[in-house]
Amino acid sequence: MQPKLSDHILLAKSYEKGKWKGAYGFIGHTSDVVNAVTSIVDFLGESLIIQFGLKRDLATLRSTVRLAAYLHDWGKANHHFQEVVRHERNPLVSPQLFRHEVISLLLAWEYQDWLRECPNTDFMTALAAAGGHHLKLGGKAGKRTDELGEERLGSGDDRLYLYLNHKHFRGLLKYGVKQLDLPKRLPDSLKAYLKNAPTHWTIAEIKQRRNNLLDAFMDWQPDTVFLAVIKALLVAGDAAGSGLPNAGKSIQKWIEQELSETLSLSDLEQVIEHRLANHQLLEFQKSLGQTSSRVTLVRAGCGTGKTLGAYVWGKKYAVGRKLWFCYPTTGTSTEGFIDYVHGQVEGVLLHSRADVDLDRIKLESIASTGEETDSGGELCIDERGKLIQSFENETDKKLDSFKAWGKKVIVCTIDTVLGLLQCNRRPMYCFPAIAQGAFVFDEVHCYDDALFGALLRFLNTVKAPVLLMSASFLPWQIEEIEKAVGEPVNIIQGPKEIEIQPRYHFHPIDAPDWERVETELSNNGKVLWVCNQVNTSIDIYREAKRRNLNAVLYHSRYIYRDRVEHHRAVVDGFKQDKPILAIATQVAEMSLDLSATLLVSQIADPAGLIQRLGRLNRKYCGHALDAIFYPDEKQGFPYSKEDLDNGKTLIDSFDRDVNQSELATWLENSSARGNPKLETILLDGKWRTYPDSLREAGFNITALLEKDAKQSRNLPSYTVPLPSKNSKDWQRHKKGYPIAPKNQWGYSSEEGAYEIK
Repeated sequence: MQPKLSDHILLAKSYEKGKWKGAYGFIGHTSDVVNAVTSIVDFLGESLIIQFGLKRDLATLRSTVRLAAYLHDWGKANHHFQEVVRHERNPLVSPQLFRHEVISLLLAWEYQDWLRECPNTDFMTALAAAGGHHLKLGGKAGKRTDELGEERLGSGDDRLYLYLNHKHFRGLLKYGVKQLDLPKRLPDSLKAYLKNAPTHWTIAEIKQRRNNLLDAFMDWQPDTVFLAVIKALLVAGDAAGSGLPNAGKSIQKWIEQELSETLSLSDLEQVIEHRLANHQLLEFQKSLGQTSSRVTLVRAGCGTGKTLGAYVWGKKYAVGRKLWFCYPTTGTSTEGFIDYVHGQVEGVLLHSRADVDLDRIKLESIASTGEETDSGGELCIDERGKLIQSFENETDKKLDSFKAWGKKVIVCTIDTVLGLLQCNRRPMYCFPAIAQGAFVFDEVHCYDDALFGALLRFLNTVKAPVLLMSASFLPWQIEEIEKAVGEPVNIIQGPKEIEIQPRYHFHPIDAPDWERVETELSNNGKVLWVCNQVNTSIDIYREAKRRNLNAVLYHSRYIYRDRVEHHRAVVDGFKQDKPILAIATQVAEMSLDLSATLLVSQIADPAGLIQRLGRLNRKYCGHALDAIFYPDEKQGFPYSKEDLDNGKTLIDSFDRDVNQSELATWLENSSARGNPKLETILLDGKWRTYPDSLREAGFNITALLEKDAKQSRNLPSYTVPLPSKNSKDWQRHKKGYPIAPKNQWGYSSEEGAYEIK
């Protein structure tokens, strides 16, 4: 027997008694989401068609996404969902038999003869988008399952009761007639169905309906880019339509207000003038402002002024748009925000721990000006740019993503943009801002095969202006980029007069030379020592302290709030007029803007070595400075024997002073060729919509130390990357983070996390 609803209302969301809003209801929420996607499309207009090179017209796009929004929550008209939102069913103990969006698909398929009559719509595209709006369709934990929703065990029922005759479900059908111009008269086949509308579906009946729809999806050949845009618009629209009414905001007014925030010429000129001070633009920077290619490459060494040149490029290509600066790591994105955007133009820093970085800026700002600044908060990656499993709060992702809608400049990690192609949540929520974007991708040479493949698909799919910046581009990379773009790209070379300056002199040795380091420090020098493993860096740091040297340690295995402090200590220490020894890991390769007078490094892969060299003699002193390299005996982690052999070959190739141009040429002439991973969920998954990894997997997970597990505020600032080995049986925090037991991992704010043997 069909369970009766206690308040005779079909709910879309839970609510507190006495605080009812129409947005909590079945029809009200659907209306809000339809209004949200409509407002986004109406504001962006034809620019959506141009940005993604769509073959469909705007009317079809608008009608199709409105139909998807109309259908997305039909499946909530079942007794399991209604019990959950009424707190009558604990989904952790007795889960819903099937997710509501799967039931939405199956119900819409029953009504397809009527729904296909919706004017100017692509019904199958709308259906697939509706089914994937929670990013849980066709895959699980990053793995493709090809299941159109899975049966949940433990529900306690063998059927789902449906409320198809409820006044609110019938009211939603009338809403479709009024708002979507669906036919007033139902097809005869549907009339007969509704006359005897089922009160329930058994598991067997659900599975049969699911198989019928799955067969149709398997035979379907969608317009992949059109489908991708509809999916992303619906996910973003659902997030806005769910959150804004609860916050008491007008959906249309808020969306129009936020998306209208785009760059002006004066905004960009202010950033450029502030950074230039009394200097003049270099010729290559001027060339960036005159390039005629939609996609431009700038090949320039570390510290030559590429980022400033990007803002000059923006004067031609980013006016009237939002400018996205995409960096490989959280550290580089934070530095890019601090150096160029903060206090100069309406911008936001987006990554998982941005609030910690911005809190520091806030304290410094209050101390210096008495004024406060906004704080923000996305992703988890290690010091080599490899993926770390993340457990970020879903609500926080949505709130952070909304910040991008109303900013002119968004500084972020590449995951916030390229993650769109793998259906990562944050970029899906950011989609309206991405749809308005011009894009700068920095440090392209350090992309792994997965990232570079995603970049190629982005260049092929998104027809926006793009600037790619790197110290070097390999011939095969340029070839693949031009193939993706479909035309030759403009390649602008960095300042030759800077790049040919003799900057480094290599000294390969068998073991660390402490005497040379102490001599450099006694001459008021600044030494950067880069190790390949965290444990090695700690050992070197302890030896430095034993020798009474002014040493600072910096690696990734600190809780994030401490890591920020160590980062600042290194950067600020190099600015002071006294000797300093900074001991670091791969975090030094991209996130540290400093100029050492001596580099000591373990041998690594060639690209990594060149990045480390970019921190030596950065402020050119007029002659070459020494770079000392010694072997890493721990082959296989993090570098393969081939990586280490190639690094040694690079070092042995130069027995004289060497400049940045020669290093880039050596790398570009190497035989190494990548194998970009081109397949993406958003573009190749057809009806499937689920998140997959954007980056190649690393060896770490984001965890909490047991001592920090009871923290109640700003939990991400207490997270720390730890090796995933032996973590399988760790307990989980209620926010999802694994908790590292105190008998396995110790911690000190000076040295970071250390394994207890």
